Amino acid sequence: MLSSTSSDHVSDNEQSLSKEDARRASRVFDVESVRQDFPILSRLVHGKPLVYLDNAATTQKPKVVIDALVDYYTSYNANVHRGAHFLATEATEAFEQARTTVANFINTAKPSELIWTKGCTEGLNLIAYGWGDLFISPGDIILVSELEHHANIVPWQLLAKRRDARVLPIALNDEGVIDLAALDKLIVLHGKSIKAISISHVSNALGSINPVDKIVERAKSIDAISIVDGAQAVAHLDVDVQALGCDFYLFSGHKLFGPTGTGALYGREEILDRMQPFQAGGEMIEQVSFSGTTFNTLPFKFEAGTPHIEGVIGFGKAVEYFSQFDHQAREQYESELLQYLISESTRIEGVRQIGPSDNNAGVFSFLLEGCHPSDVGMLLDEQGIAIRTGHHCAQPLMSYLDVPGTARASLAFYNNRDDVDRFVSALKQAKSLFA
Repeated sequence: MLSSTSSDHVSDNEQSLSKEDARRASRVFDVESVRQDFPILSRLVHGKPLVYLDNAATTQKPKVVIDALVDYYTSYNANVHRGAHFLATEATEAFEQARTTVANFINTAKPSELIWTKGCTEGLNLIAYGWGDLFISPGDIILVSELEHHANIVPWQLLAKRRDARVLPIALNDEGVIDLAALDKLIVLHGKSIKAISISHVSNALGSINPVDKIVERAKSIDAISIVDGAQAVAHLDVDVQALGCDFYLFSGHKLFGPTGTGALYGREEILDRMQPFQAGGEMIEQVSFSGTTFNTLPFKFEAGTPHIEGVIGFGKAVEYFSQFDHQAREQYESELLQYLISESTRIEGVRQIGPSDNNAGVFSFLLEGCHPSDVGMLLDEQGIAIRTGHHCAQPLMSYLDVPGTARASLAFYNNRDDVDRFVSALKQAKSLFA
C-alpha cells in the first residue's frame, strides 16, 4: 500500500482532527470578555473591587438588559394587547417576542404554554390554587423534598389545609440529593393517593442536582403531576422541558441575568386548559357580563392586569444574551471554577463543605469552625466579597442537616479565578481572627 507524503494532501483523519480542533477552539469560554458586559463588576465596595459570589440569590445584569429597560421607557412605553396605536403595537410585539424567546430557551411545544409570572414563588402559588383547588381532594398527598425552598413548601401546606390533604417530604441521600429509594418507598406506601410531586431541579442551599428525569418518570407511573422548580438550574444547566417530560417547570428572570419581578411558568397545554385562573381582572377575560364571565385563551387566561412589560422584554434580552454562548463550554468552565473554589477553600483547616462536591451547580455551602456564618459574611463583606449566610429560605433542610445555617458562595459564568483567590484569602483572614 502506498502512502502520500505530499504537503498538498491531508488524510481524512487529519481533516477530522482539524475540524474537531476548530470546534473546540470555537467553544473556548472567554470569561474576561463576558465580564466587560456587566457594569456592576467594575465597582468598588468598601474601597475594594467587588467580588460577587451571591448569584444563587440574584444574578447581575448585562448592559444589553439594562439598555432594553431604558429603551422601552424612552422609545415605546405603552400598554400591551390593548392600544390601537403605533407604540402599543411596538410594545406588544416586543413583549410577545420575549415570550417566544424564553419558550424556545426551554423548548416548550408552543409559546402559549409559557405564562409570565413575578417569579417562581408566584408560579408555584398559581399551580397550588389554579390546579390544586380543583383536583386535590381530602386524603390526597403532595410530595416535596427535604431540601426545598420555602416557596415550594408553604403553598402546598396552604393547599393541604384548604383541601384536607397532606404534604409529605422525600428524604435525601448522604450527598444531599433527593433519594430515589426513599421516593419509591413513599410510592409503595401511598400509591395513587399521591397527586403531585414538586421538587427542585437544583438546591439553592447546597447546589445539588436532583435526578428530575427519574422523579418525573415515577410521577407518571402513578398518574401524579410533576412540578420542577428550576430557579437555580437554568443559569447553569441546559433545560429541555419536552425531553424532561414534566407537567410544569418554573424559573425566575432575576436568577438568569434578567430583571427582578419576572418569571416564567411552563405548563402542558392540556393541564393549563383545565385549570382555573389564579387572579382575575383585565386581559384574562374573553367576555364579562353580570350573568357570567368567560376566560381568555392561553397564555392570557393566567395573566391578569397590566404586566411587568419592560421587565419581560428585559427577560427576553437576558435569555438572548445568555443563549449566545456555547452551553458545553460554559458549563465546563463553571464546573472547573467550582472545583477550584471547593478544593482551595477546603484546604483551610476548619472549613467544612455542606453538600456535594460533584453533581453540583455552582454552590459552595460551608461552615467555618468557631465562626458563626453571619460573622463570616460580615468579615468577607469588609473585603468587598458578597456571599449569603443563614438558612437560605430552606429551614427544613437546615433542621434535616442539623446545622443552624451555612455560609454560601455561589458562582455565575462571569466569575473568575481572581474572584476565587480573593474569597479564599479573605476566608483565611476570617479564620485567623477566630483562631
